[in-house]
Amino acid sequence: MPLFPPEAGLHQAPSAVVMVRPHLFRSNPATMADNGFQRESGGSAAMDAWRETTAVADALRGHGVEVHLFEDPTDRTPDSVFPNNWFTTHPDGTVVLYPMYVANRRLERRDDVVELLRERYRVRRVVDLALGAAPGVALEGTGALVLDHVARTAYVCRSHRTDTRLVARFCDELGYEAVVFDAADRGEAVYHTNVMMAVGTTFAVIGASLVDEGDRPVVLESLEASGRDVIRLSREQIRRFAGNCLELTGPAGSVLALSVTAHAALTGRQRARLAEHTTLVPLSVPTIETAGGSVRCMLAGIHLEPTAVLSPRPSAI
Repeated sequence: MPLFPPEAGLHQAPSAVVMVRPHLFRSNPATMADNGFQRESGGSAAMDAWRETTAVADALRGHGVEVHLFEDPTDRTPDSVFPNNWFTTHPDGTVVLYPMYVANRRLERRDDVVELLRERYRVRRVVDLALGAAPGVALEGTGALVLDHVARTAYVCRSHRTDTRLVARFCDELGYEAVVFDAADRGEAVYHTNVMMAVGTTFAVIGASLVDEGDRPVVLESLEASGRDVIRLSREQIRRFAGNCLELTGPAGSVLALSVTAHAALTGRQRARLAEHTTLVPLSVPTIETAGGSVRCMLAGIHLEPTAVLSPRPSAI
């Protein structure tokens, strides 16, 4: 089994994230057609989602993770709470911007987020994959791409949100190898890769039974060849967002951000295996989960090098 270099954790599990706190959250009707995890939100959804996002940010800060919390007071962008879909950051100083599948998600891109990244971190270049992309041609960030930053592998399930030509462009720009596969639940393509799998520094979780039988050996062999402890999740656990988690780094080491829903879906043995690698941090986001995503979708990890050791600035930009 390969040994992980000391810097692997820093590359794979960031110590800072961007979050967006929605003021007028609702389950996005424009994405309902191809998101099998989505359902209608209730009448108090806006306030409940605001409170849930605030609590997630506070909890992560309590574990020593830096949270850059931005506000969205508008009703134009119902999925703005999921910023991981429109940008990613990389240890070589690259920021990548992505085209989104539906029109109201294309409005989520924010200059102030990119400005903060340039101000606080070493940004060498910005790669905009949306330039020249036709409407509806999409690659939705780390929803579509589950990235092994150490082995430089991009795991990608095919869907409306994932254009394979853009996957090839991403891999060419960043030096990744793509493992592309089909995955389905209840006869429908899984809309985002990150609802069915996650890759940590020394572990991975995956709903292997959702992966097409012809593709499954390649996906599992790639994960196992990276030396990770591969934990398989059932279809029901995937539906309860057990695959939608993100490893982060705090002063005391690795923490795994996941929802209370996901945590409750795991078996005792699965929790024990994960606890050998990380500290589980269950976070309550039932309202936000009505939009078809969970905790991992709320967190855009920052893999960039800080420009300097700076004192914390106000959290809301």
